Amino acid sequence: VTSGIVSALDRIGLNNDSYEDFIQTDAAINPGNSGGALLNLRGELVGINTAIISSAGGNNGIGFAIPINLASSVMTQILEYGEVRRGLLGVEISSTANRFEKDTRDEYKLGDRNGALVMAVTPDSAAEKAGIELNDIILSVNGDKTRNALELRNAIGFMAPGETASIEVLRDGRTRTVKAKLGTKASPVTTASVLETTDGAGLHEGLEGASFGELSREQARSLDGGVTVVEIERGSPAAASDLKAGDVIVKVNRKSVGTLADFRKQASNDNEQLMLTVVREGTSRLVFIG
Repeated sequence: VTSGIVSALDRIGLNNDSYEDFIQTDAAINPGNSGGALLNLRGELVGINTAIISSAGGNNGIGFAIPINLASSVMTQILEYGEVRRGLLGVEISSTANRFEKDTRDEYKLGDRNGALVMAVTPDSAAEKAGIELNDIILSVNGDKTRNALELRNAIGFMAPGETASIEVLRDGRTRTVKAKLGTKASPVTTASVLETTDGAGLHEGLEGASFGELSREQARSLDGGVTVVEIERGSPAAASDLKAGDVIVKVNRKSVGTLADFRKQASNDNEQLMLTVVREGTSRLVFIG
Protein backbone atom coordinates (compact mmCIF):
# COMPACT_ATOMS: atom_id res chain seq x y z
CA VAL A 1 0.00 0.00 0.00
CA THR A 2 1.24 3.50 -0.84
CA SER A 3 -0.25 6.82 0.23
CA GLY A 4 -0.44 10.31 -1.19
CA ILE A 5 -2.78 13.15 -2.08
CA VAL A 6 -5.10 13.93 -4.97
CA SER A 7 -3.45 16.90 -6.68
CA ALA A 8 -5.89 17.48 -9.56
CA LEU A 9 -9.20 16.34 -11.04
CA ASP A 10 -10.57 16.26 -14.59
CA ARG A 11 -7.11 15.87 -16.15
CA ILE A 12 -7.20 15.58 -19.94
CA GLY A 13 -4.72 15.84 -22.81
CA LEU A 14 -2.48 12.87 -21.94
CA ASN A 15 -3.59 11.06 -25.08
CA ASN A 16 -5.45 13.19 -27.62
CA ASP A 17 -6.89 10.09 -29.33
CA SER A 18 -8.85 8.81 -26.31
CA TYR A 19 -11.62 9.81 -23.91
CA GLU A 20 -10.06 11.13 -20.71
CA ASP A 21 -11.11 12.38 -17.28
CA PHE A 22 -8.29 11.39 -14.91
CA ILE A 23 -7.71 11.82 -11.19
CA GLN A 24 -4.11 12.96 -10.66
CA THR A 25 -2.33 11.68 -7.54
CA ASP A 26 1.18 11.56 -6.11
CA ALA A 27 0.60 8.15 -4.52
CA ALA A 28 3.25 5.90 -6.08
CA ILE A 29 1.95 3.88 -9.06
CA ASN A 30 4.59 1.55 -10.44
CA PRO A 31 4.64 -0.79 -13.48
CA GLY A 32 2.24 -3.66 -12.79
CA ASN A 33 -0.10 -1.55 -10.66
CA SER A 34 -2.50 -0.68 -13.47
CA GLY A 35 -5.97 -1.89 -12.58
CA GLY A 36 -5.32 -1.51 -8.87
CA ALA A 37 -7.53 0.41 -6.47
CA LEU A 38 -7.27 4.09 -5.55
CA LEU A 39 -8.95 4.35 -2.11
CA ASN A 40 -9.87 7.30 0.06
CA LEU A 41 -9.19 7.41 3.82
CA ARG A 42 -12.55 5.73 4.47
CA GLY A 43 -11.53 2.74 2.36
CA GLU A 44 -13.95 3.64 -0.45
CA LEU A 45 -12.96 2.90 -4.05
CA VAL A 46 -12.65 6.26 -5.85
CA GLY A 47 -10.58 5.30 -8.91
CA ILE A 48 -8.72 2.64 -10.90
CA ASN A 49 -4.97 3.33 -11.21
CA THR A 50 -3.98 3.36 -14.85
CA ALA A 51 -0.97 5.49 -15.87
CA ILE A 52 2.15 7.40 -14.80
CA ILE A 53 4.34 10.14 -16.25
CA SER A 54 7.90 8.86 -16.26
CA SER A 55 11.13 9.44 -18.13
CA ALA A 56 12.79 6.18 -17.04
CA GLY A 57 9.89 3.79 -16.51
CA GLY A 58 9.61 4.24 -12.71
CA ASN A 59 7.31 6.38 -10.63
CA ASN A 60 8.15 10.10 -10.65
CA GLY A 61 5.36 11.14 -8.31
CA ILE A 62 2.64 11.82 -10.89
CA GLY A 63 0.04 9.10 -11.39
CA PHE A 64 -3.41 8.98 -12.96
CA ALA A 65 -6.52 7.00 -12.11
CA ILE A 66 -9.84 6.54 -13.90
CA PRO A 67 -12.68 7.93 -11.72
CA ILE A 68 -14.81 5.13 -10.33
CA ASN A 69 -18.08 6.54 -11.72
CA LEU A 70 -16.58 6.36 -15.23
CA ALA A 71 -15.13 2.88 -14.66
CA SER A 72 -18.48 1.72 -13.26
CA SER A 73 -20.34 3.09 -16.30
CA VAL A 74 -17.99 1.26 -18.66
CA MET A 75 -18.37 -1.97 -16.66
CA THR A 76 -22.16 -1.73 -16.72
CA GLN A 77 -22.23 -1.24 -20.50
CA ILE A 78 -19.89 -4.18 -21.11
CA LEU A 79 -22.05 -6.44 -18.91
CA GLU A 80 -25.27 -5.28 -20.60
CA TYR A 81 -24.19 -4.90 -24.24
CA GLY A 82 -20.83 -6.66 -24.51
CA GLU A 83 -19.23 -3.36 -25.61
CA VAL A 84 -18.93 0.31 -24.66
CA ARG A 85 -21.50 2.49 -26.42
CA ARG A 86 -20.73 6.20 -26.63
CA GLY A 87 -22.96 9.04 -27.69
CA LEU A 88 -22.18 10.59 -31.06
CA LEU A 89 -23.04 14.17 -31.97
CA GLY A 90 -21.83 14.01 -35.58
CA VAL A 91 -19.40 16.93 -35.76
CA GLU A 92 -15.71 17.41 -36.41
CA ILE A 93 -14.23 20.03 -34.10
CA SER A 94 -11.15 22.11 -33.37
CA SER A 95 -10.23 24.22 -30.34
CA THR A 96 -10.68 27.95 -30.91
CA ALA A 97 -7.61 28.67 -28.77
CA ASN A 98 -5.48 26.74 -31.27
CA ARG A 99 -7.10 28.08 -34.46
CA PHE A 100 -8.09 31.71 -33.90
CA GLU A 101 -5.90 34.75 -34.21
CA LYS A 102 -7.17 38.09 -32.82
CA ASP A 103 -8.82 39.20 -36.06
CA THR A 104 -10.71 35.92 -36.30
CA ARG A 105 -11.81 36.12 -32.65
CA ASP A 106 -13.16 39.61 -33.32
CA GLU A 107 -15.02 38.42 -36.43
CA TYR A 108 -16.69 35.62 -34.45
CA LYS A 109 -17.36 38.00 -31.49
CA LEU A 110 -15.76 35.41 -29.23
CA GLY A 111 -14.15 37.84 -26.76
CA ASP A 112 -11.98 36.07 -24.20
CA ARG A 113 -14.07 32.89 -24.30
CA ASN A 114 -12.97 29.62 -25.86
CA GLY A 115 -14.88 26.67 -27.19
CA ALA A 116 -15.00 23.99 -29.86
CA LEU A 117 -15.27 25.26 -33.45
CA VAL A 118 -17.51 23.08 -35.65
CA MET A 119 -15.32 22.13 -38.61
CA ALA A 120 -17.81 19.69 -40.18
CA VAL A 121 -21.36 18.40 -39.61
CA THR A 122 -22.26 14.86 -40.66
CA PRO A 123 -25.44 14.67 -42.78
CA ASP A 124 -28.50 13.29 -40.94
CA SER A 125 -26.56 13.25 -37.65
CA ALA A 126 -27.75 14.36 -34.21
CA ALA A 127 -25.96 17.67 -34.75
CA GLU A 128 -27.64 18.39 -38.09
CA LYS A 129 -31.08 17.45 -36.74
CA ALA A 130 -30.52 19.79 -33.78
CA GLY A 131 -29.64 22.67 -36.12
CA ILE A 132 -25.90 22.86 -35.38
CA GLU A 133 -24.09 24.43 -38.34
CA LEU A 134 -20.61 24.76 -39.78
CA ASN A 135 -18.76 27.68 -38.10
CA ASP A 136 -20.78 27.37 -34.88
CA ILE A 137 -18.70 27.47 -31.70
CA ILE A 138 -19.91 25.07 -28.99
CA LEU A 139 -19.51 26.71 -25.57
CA SER A 140 -21.15 24.21 -23.20
CA VAL A 141 -22.93 20.86 -22.90
CA ASN A 142 -25.63 20.38 -20.26
CA GLY A 143 -24.47 23.56 -18.54
CA ASP A 144 -20.79 22.54 -18.30
CA LYS A 145 -18.29 24.66 -20.25
CA THR A 146 -16.48 23.03 -23.19
CA ARG A 147 -13.43 25.24 -23.55
CA ASN A 148 -11.73 23.05 -26.17
CA ALA A 149 -12.26 20.08 -28.46
CA LEU A 150 -11.17 17.50 -25.85
CA GLU A 151 -13.69 18.74 -23.30
CA LEU A 152 -16.49 18.56 -25.87
CA ARG A 153 -15.48 15.06 -26.97
CA ASN A 154 -15.50 13.88 -23.34
CA ALA A 155 -18.83 15.55 -22.58
CA ILE A 156 -20.52 13.82 -25.52
CA GLY A 157 -18.56 10.54 -25.36
CA PHE A 158 -19.45 9.94 -21.71
CA MET A 159 -23.15 10.08 -22.62
CA ALA A 160 -25.00 7.13 -24.13
CA PRO A 161 -26.68 6.94 -27.56
CA GLY A 162 -30.27 8.07 -27.26
CA GLU A 163 -29.59 10.58 -24.50
CA THR A 164 -30.45 14.23 -25.15
CA ALA A 165 -27.71 16.85 -24.75
CA SER A 166 -28.43 20.54 -24.19
CA ILE A 167 -25.78 22.39 -26.23
CA GLU A 168 -24.98 26.11 -26.12
CA VAL A 169 -23.56 27.47 -29.38
CA LEU A 170 -22.23 30.84 -30.49
CA ARG A 171 -23.32 31.86 -33.99
CA ASP A 172 -22.85 35.29 -35.56
CA GLY A 173 -22.11 36.77 -32.14
CA ARG A 174 -25.26 35.41 -30.50
CA THR A 175 -25.62 32.41 -28.19
CA ARG A 176 -28.42 29.90 -28.51
CA THR A 177 -29.22 26.53 -26.96
CA VAL A 178 -30.20 23.47 -28.99
CA LYS A 179 -31.24 19.95 -27.97
CA ALA A 180 -29.48 17.01 -29.65
CA LYS A 181 -30.53 13.36 -29.26
CA LEU A 182 -27.24 11.50 -29.58
CA GLY A 183 -26.81 8.61 -32.02
CA THR A 184 -24.81 7.39 -35.02
CA LYS A 185 -25.09 7.85 -38.78
CA ALA A 186 -22.73 7.17 -41.70
CA SER A 187 -21.94 9.85 -44.28
CA PRO A 188 -22.86 9.49 -47.97
CA VAL A 189 -20.05 9.57 -50.51
CA THR A 190 -20.07 11.96 -53.46
CA THR A 191 -17.55 12.62 -56.21
CA ALA A 192 -16.94 15.55 -58.53
CA SER A 193 -16.15 15.72 -62.23
CA VAL A 194 -13.80 18.41 -63.55
CA LEU A 195 -14.10 20.69 -66.60
CA GLU A 196 -11.19 23.16 -66.37
CA THR A 197 -8.11 23.08 -64.14
CA THR A 198 -5.51 25.50 -62.79
CA ASP A 199 -2.48 25.16 -60.53
CA GLY A 200 -1.80 27.01 -57.26
CA ALA A 201 0.62 29.55 -58.75
CA GLY A 202 -0.08 33.05 -57.42
CA LEU A 203 -2.34 31.73 -54.67
CA HIS A 204 -1.59 31.55 -50.95
CA GLU A 205 1.76 29.82 -50.42
CA GLY A 206 0.02 27.10 -48.39
CA LEU A 207 -1.79 26.01 -51.59
CA GLU A 208 1.44 25.50 -53.55
CA GLY A 209 1.53 22.04 -55.09
CA ALA A 210 -2.25 21.72 -55.49
CA SER A 211 -4.24 21.96 -58.71
CA PHE A 212 -7.88 23.01 -58.85
CA GLY A 213 -10.73 22.35 -61.24
CA GLU A 214 -14.04 23.95 -62.13
CA LEU A 215 -17.16 21.86 -61.59
CA SER A 216 -19.69 20.86 -64.18
CA ARG A 217 -22.78 23.06 -64.35
CA GLU A 218 -24.95 20.38 -62.71
CA GLN A 219 -22.57 19.91 -59.79
CA ALA A 220 -21.99 23.64 -59.41
CA ARG A 221 -25.76 24.14 -59.28
CA SER A 222 -26.23 21.46 -56.58
CA LEU A 223 -23.45 22.97 -54.43
CA ASP A 224 -24.20 26.61 -55.34
CA GLY A 225 -20.78 26.88 -57.03
CA GLY A 226 -17.31 25.83 -55.98
CA VAL A 227 -14.00 24.44 -57.27
CA THR A 228 -12.57 20.99 -56.69
CA VAL A 229 -9.06 19.96 -55.63
CA VAL A 230 -7.82 17.84 -58.54
CA GLU A 231 -4.39 16.78 -57.28
CA ILE A 232 -1.90 17.52 -54.50
CA GLU A 233 1.82 16.92 -55.02
CA ARG A 234 3.49 14.78 -52.40
CA GLY A 235 5.79 16.81 -50.12
CA SER A 236 4.34 20.17 -51.21
CA PRO A 237 3.02 22.87 -48.82
CA ALA A 238 -0.54 21.88 -49.78
CA ALA A 239 0.19 18.27 -48.78
CA ALA A 240 1.01 19.49 -45.26
CA SER A 241 -2.50 20.91 -44.86
CA ASP A 242 -5.78 19.11 -44.18
CA LEU A 243 -6.82 19.62 -47.81
CA LYS A 244 -7.38 16.43 -49.84
CA ALA A 245 -7.79 15.61 -53.52
CA GLY A 246 -11.50 15.47 -54.31
CA ASP A 247 -12.46 18.21 -51.86
CA VAL A 248 -14.84 20.82 -53.28
CA ILE A 249 -14.07 24.32 -52.02
CA VAL A 250 -17.26 26.40 -51.75
CA LYS A 251 -16.08 29.32 -49.57
CA VAL A 252 -12.83 31.14 -48.81
CA ASN A 253 -12.81 33.14 -45.57
CA ARG A 254 -16.60 32.72 -45.41
CA LYS A 255 -17.08 34.22 -48.91
CA SER A 256 -18.62 32.02 -51.61
CA VAL A 257 -16.53 31.01 -54.63
CA GLY A 258 -18.53 30.02 -57.69
CA THR A 259 -15.76 29.70 -60.28
CA LEU A 260 -12.00 29.33 -60.61
CA ALA A 261 -11.77 33.11 -61.14
CA ASP A 262 -13.59 33.72 -57.85
CA PHE A 263 -11.31 31.25 -56.10
CA ARG A 264 -8.11 32.79 -57.43
CA LYS A 265 -9.29 36.24 -56.28
CA GLN A 266 -10.27 35.15 -52.76
CA ALA A 267 -7.33 32.77 -52.18
CA SER A 268 -4.55 35.17 -53.15
CA ASN A 269 -1.28 35.46 -51.26
CA ASP A 270 -2.50 38.71 -49.68
CA ASN A 271 -4.16 36.72 -46.88
CA GLU A 272 -2.13 35.58 -43.87
CA GLN A 273 -4.56 32.73 -43.20
CA LEU A 274 -7.23 31.10 -45.33
CA MET A 275 -10.31 29.42 -43.89
CA LEU A 276 -11.70 27.16 -46.60
CA THR A 277 -15.19 25.67 -46.45
CA VAL A 278 -15.00 22.39 -48.34
CA VAL A 279 -17.38 19.55 -49.12
CA ARG A 280 -15.82 16.11 -48.65
CA GLU A 281 -17.83 12.90 -49.11
CA GLY A 282 -21.08 14.82 -48.70
CA THR A 283 -20.01 16.64 -45.52
CA SER A 284 -19.12 20.34 -45.27
CA ARG A 285 -16.03 21.10 -43.17
CA LEU A 286 -13.46 23.80 -42.47
CA VAL A 287 -9.82 23.60 -43.57
CA PHE A 288 -7.29 26.20 -42.40
CA ILE A 289 -4.34 27.16 -44.62
CA GLY A 290 -1.44 29.07 -43.10
